[in-house]
This record gives sequence, structure tokens and C-alpha cells, in this order.
Amino acid sequence: MGDPLKLTGVLFFPVTPYDSHGDVAPGVLAEHLATGLEHGPGGVFAACGTGEISALSEDEQALVVRTAVQETGGRVPVIAGAGGPLGSALAHARRAAEAGADGVLLLPPYLTQGTAAGLRAYVRAVAEVGLPVILYQRGPVVLEPADAVALAAVPGVTGFKDGLGDIDRMQRIMCALRAAGAELTFFNGLPTAELTMPAYRGIGVDLYSSAAFCFVPEVAQAFHAALTDNPALVQRLLADFYAPLVELRNQAPGYAVSLVKEGVRQRGLDVGPARAPLTPPSAEHRAELSRIIEAGLSLVPAS
Repeated sequence: MGDPLKLTGVLFFPVTPYDSHGDVAPGVLAEHLATGLEHGPGGVFAACGTGEISALSEDEQALVVRTAVQETGGRVPVIAGAGGPLGSALAHARRAAEAGADGVLLLPPYLTQGTAAGLRAYVRAVAEVGLPVILYQRGPVVLEPADAVALAAVPGVTGFKDGLGDIDRMQRIMCALRAAGAELTFFNGLPTAELTMPAYRGIGVDLYSSAAFCFVPEVAQAFHAALTDNPALVQRLLADFYAPLVELRNQAPGYAVSLVKEGVRQRGLDVGPARAPLTPPSAEHRAELSRIIEAGLSLVPAS
């Protein structure tokens, strides 16, 4: 295993903008990143789940990561998405290394599901590219504690992102990893992680990704600050912003991405719709998202 990446605060997972022809728009991405960076994220995860890595070509993934590295200018770590077929995952990791990324978030292989030994071989091959690797538990990758310990022993594996939401399993995994001496960076990676952060903090996981940071960074940072010393504000934001957002997100498959892009658009930046097979929100859902955004912003304390 390698040294944990130095990730703190709210983790920013930018969307991938497209122009009117459907091509990746690096200039718009740079603007999206600049807006987010003004609000002090602790890391930028480019071309990951919210950034539609499953819809990007290898060249497009490289362009997104390169743009993120250039725009951040070393102010915060940049982690690149990698995954899919082994050849694609290796290409993602190599192009990310060439672009100057600080690590990769390794998503599960698409469709194919092998043995625990096969998954270790997949992880090992990507880690051998040389960038620190954060494992992503979600979809077909559901680990038992012994499997997590074996993966953590792969040289270069430095972190663990949980997108499953099984607190019992996560606690057992963390106990096993710590007993084995694995110093990994753990974080909550559920689609709207803030909703479950009280539970994750209860098992010692304080770090989390925030899709909401893409379009309401003010709300995301207010929530993060309130977790420390303002439980009343935490509960109000959960009740009036995050819980309604999750209810809306659950109205259609893929809304975890397309709603976020719609939110970015409603805040003034045209990033285009999500690529097929994801679909844009309906008019009714766009109006509901607008209401939720207004409710969240109304709860942000004055500076």
C-alpha cells in the first residue's frame, strides 16, 4: 500500500460540460472548476462518476483531467477517474499520470464480474502505472473484510471510497483494515453523501464527496462547517435541502448526474445535458430542483 493522499474538507466532483455539438467543452469546464475552487474544496475528482467517465472516450477523459490539472494549478489534489475494461482503465491511469494528476479513483470494471483474485489483478495492473489508487466500492464491487485487506496490500492502493452505503459492512471493513495496519483514506461516496454523513461520522469516516458542491458550493460548505459545531443547521439543511434533493434524485435512473448538470445550468453555467443513456430532468423536476436550490441557499449563514 502507498501513502494516503492528503484529502480534506469537501471533495469536488465536477461535471463534464459539452458544447452545442455534444463535444467536451474544456473552456466551460475551466469556468466550472474556477467557480468551485473559489469555495475551497479539499480535492478535485475529474472525469469520475458525476463527470460521466462511462460516457467519455479515452481522449476525452484525458482532456478533462488535463484541464482540471491546469485550472487547479497545484492548489488541491486532482484525482482522475479510471475504470471499465482493463485496457481502458490502464489508458485512463497513464493519461492521468501524463497530465500531472495526483491519483486515480478506480471505478469497478463494467459488466464483467470475476473472482476476488481477478479483482486484485485488475487493481494491481492499474496501480503499477504509478499513481496512488483509491478503490471504489459500488455496483459489482462489494467487498468482504478479507477482500478489502488483500486489496489494500496491493502496492499503490491508498484510499477507499464507499458508494454502497452498508454501514455494517463498512465498519467491519475498516476494523479489518486497521487491524492489518492499512493506513487508507476512507470517504463516503454515496450520490448525495451529506444525507448519510451523521451515520458515517459515527464509524469514524469524516471525509465525503459532494455532488451538491457542483451547483451550490455555498450550501455544501455551510453543511460541512455545521457538522463540527452547529447540529441545528445540519438538521435544517438535511430536512429542507438534502432530503428533498434525494427524493427528487430517486425519481429517475441517472438523475444523480443529470440533476447535477441541471443545477449547474440553473446557477448560470450552460454545461449541456448528460449523454445518453442518461436523460434530462422533466420540466416538473426542473422546477422542483429550482425550489430546492432556493431553499438551500436561504439557509446559508451570512458571511
